[in-house]
This record gives sequence, C-alpha cells and structure tokens, in this order.
Amino acid sequence: MRTDAEGSTELGALVALQRGTTYKSSLLGYPGPVLLGLASIQRNGGFRGDSLRTYGGESPSKLILTPGDLYVSLKDVTQSADLLGAVSRVPGGVSAGRLTQDTVKLVFKNRKVTADYLYWALRTPQYRSYCRARAIGTTNLSLSRDDFLTFAVPHPTPDRLTLVGLLEDIEAKIQSNHGTNETLDCIARAIFKSWFVDFDPVRTKAEGRRPAGMDAETAELFPAAFDSGEGGRLPRGWRWEPIGEAIEVVGGSTPSTDNPEFWDQGDTAFATPKDLAGLSVPLLLRTGRKITPAGVEQISSGVLPPGTVLLSSRAPIGYLAIATISVCINQGFIAMLPTDTLPAPYVLLWAEDNMATIVGRANGTTFLEISKANFRPIPILIPNAPVLKRFNGIVQPIYARIAATAIETETLAAIRDALLPKLLSGQLRIRDAEKLVEAHT
Repeated sequence: MRTDAEGSTELGALVALQRGTTYKSSLLGYPGPVLLGLASIQRNGGFRGDSLRTYGGESPSKLILTPGDLYVSLKDVTQSADLLGAVSRVPGGVSAGRLTQDTVKLVFKNRKVTADYLYWALRTPQYRSYCRARAIGTTNLSLSRDDFLTFAVPHPTPDRLTLVGLLEDIEAKIQSNHGTNETLDCIARAIFKSWFVDFDPVRTKAEGRRPAGMDAETAELFPAAFDSGEGGRLPRGWRWEPIGEAIEVVGGSTPSTDNPEFWDQGDTAFATPKDLAGLSVPLLLRTGRKITPAGVEQISSGVLPPGTVLLSSRAPIGYLAIATISVCINQGFIAMLPTDTLPAPYVLLWAEDNMATIVGRANGTTFLEISKANFRPIPILIPNAPVLKRFNGIVQPIYARIAATAIETETLAAIRDALLPKLLSGQLRIRDAEKLVEAHT
C-alpha cells in the first residue's frame, strides 16, 4: 500500500478488513448481539437503529463489534449506490453487534489516524463519489476490496482535527435531539394509552381512589364509572362514532406530471407517501415537491391546513404524520381534518393504536389499499369534551417541542453536510466553522 509523503495515505495502509458471514434467519430475535447488516447503515453513511434485530446463533469473536468500531458496506442492493461503501459507527447504546455477509469491519493496523477521523473522512462527498465511480454490477452493486483500500485519506492536520471535533459535537447534538424527541413521543403515547385505551383514571376513580400522578382538577374531568354497550365497557358518557362521521376524511390526486403549468415555480407543498417514509418523528415539516395554484385546482381536496393527519393508504399502508404546513396530497393518502372536538394529536395516536384494524380493511390484488369507503366506518372513541381539551393542552405542546427540535436537527445536519467537503479539501476557516456550530448547539 502506498503512502503519499505530501499528504495522504491509502486506506489499506491504515486498516484491514474483516468480512462478516451469513446467519440463520430462524435465530433472529433470540438473545445475542444485534445484526449489523445493510439495514443498520444510513444512506451515505451513519448508524441506523430503527430496525435492529438480535441474533441468537453462532457469533465468533472476530465478527463482534463494540461501541466506536467502524464497519462498511461493500454492497448495495439498489442502483442508487447510496449504501455502496457507506460507513457506520457502533453507538454507545449497542453493547455488541455482529457482522453479516454484507458488511466488513475496519481493523486498524496502526493509529496514524483515529477512528473518529477516518469515520468522518468516509462520510465526505468526495469519498462517496469515489465509491460510486467504482461500482461493479448491474442489478446489485458492489465495491471491490482493492478499490476500497486504495482510497487516499488525507493526513490529519491540526485544522482537520479541529473540524472533526466540530463534526463530533454536531453529531452528539443530533443524537441528543433524537433522544429527546423519542422520549417526548413516548410520553404522548403513554398518556393516550393510559387515558383512552386502558382507561386508568376511570378505573381508579371507580375503585374510589384518586388517579396517581394526576392533579385533582384533571382527575375531576374523568367519569367514575363504566357503562356497557355494543362495543364493550366504556367510561360513562363516552361513545364510539365512525371516524368518517366524527371528522372530515378526504383523499388526493396527482395532476399531470407532464404539464409544467402545475409544477414549475410552485409554492404549495405537495406530499406523497415517500415524504413520510423514514420520518424520525410523526410530523411532516416539508415535502419533496411543490405545486402551483393551477395544479391545486386539479385536486378535489385542495390545500389542506396545518394540523391535518395524513395516513398512507397503500404501498405501504401505515405511514402517519401530522402536517405542520399547508399541503396538497396525492392519491396515496387518506387525510383526516381534526376539529376542536377531536384534536390532531388524538386522531394521530388513535390511528396508530388502531393500525391493525385499518390494515385489516384493506384489499387489492397488485398491492393492498384501504379505500376511504372502507376507512370511514372504523369507530373512533369520543371521550367527553373536557377530557379531550385537557389531553390536547398537555400533548399539543409536546408535539410543538418535537417539531422545534426536529427543525433544529435538520439545521445541524445541513451544517454538517456543508462542513464535510472541507475535511478533505482543507478549504476551511476554522473560526467561521466554530461560530456556525456554536450558534446552533
């Protein structure tokens, strides 16, 4: 392997590769390390933890990774090459991970560069372009070991090391924000489940006790008894009502994509289910396309207001989000327009809790789809108005904070992406970069 005395070293002089092996799918979910395959790597690099599964089968020590270890995908099952050569780093929350046949561990031969420095060097757009240019294959892409190991890593100058420190700070803040939003989302879900699924406050009052952790004013809003009805026991005065009668339920459509009059210079957000795929929080902050006023006129549901709850109704069914912006939707959605009686957080969490029922009403041959006609009769629980008002007063600020934190995270990610090219090019004024980061951390 070659070392350039003027400023770079080939990867092969720094690391060796430990390839993973296949595993038995029948042993997934059993106690053991988590699998670190393609699904654990973000597009273009970074750790993805939303679909991790443990593995109870054989896991030799050479295949085990611990926090801080780096691993790479030398494959991509799509033509996008977004995962080809993409690097990931085992986070502190994963005590042990196991390589699969699709990933390789980077085993350091020496410490001319730190793992943190190499991690960010392999996150740069220059490295990603290098991988894409050397992709092999037609259906599934691959990157040869030799091509990977000949990538030239610039020597870590003081300015580059300072930049790596800034990138680490940004990453830590992004991860902290994700943790904050996960906690807030769990709080909202827990309140919904306790109040409207398990009926904890009503059960407690029916037993002559005061609901734990609840102030007297809030507790007073709940009934203290149950009534029996067609749908089973319900808190007294509460009822079931078809969702299509309780609130307005609409669908969307797509104007001709060949007509620039509908799309060029548009300023209204236009959503497709793809905009909801991979959301870290159940909030739609922006969309990938915009539509013109002429295009809006082609959609019967028109522009939907902020607070509309969106449910993807096909391919797949089940993406959910509250729109924080005015938005038009395509035919892949069912949209629910909440009211003061049934606020958006309640409708969102109801749909999430009843997803099995929603999917069960779908049909289709090419792909499953739930129509508005099949969706509208699904019953939604209507609690008394004071309870719903109090619920919204508690949960709405939670979602407002989730939205603010998500926007901050997007800003930080944009700053990170703007700084990354500078790591290899060296074209950076560190003081300016530090000020930029300090303003958002």
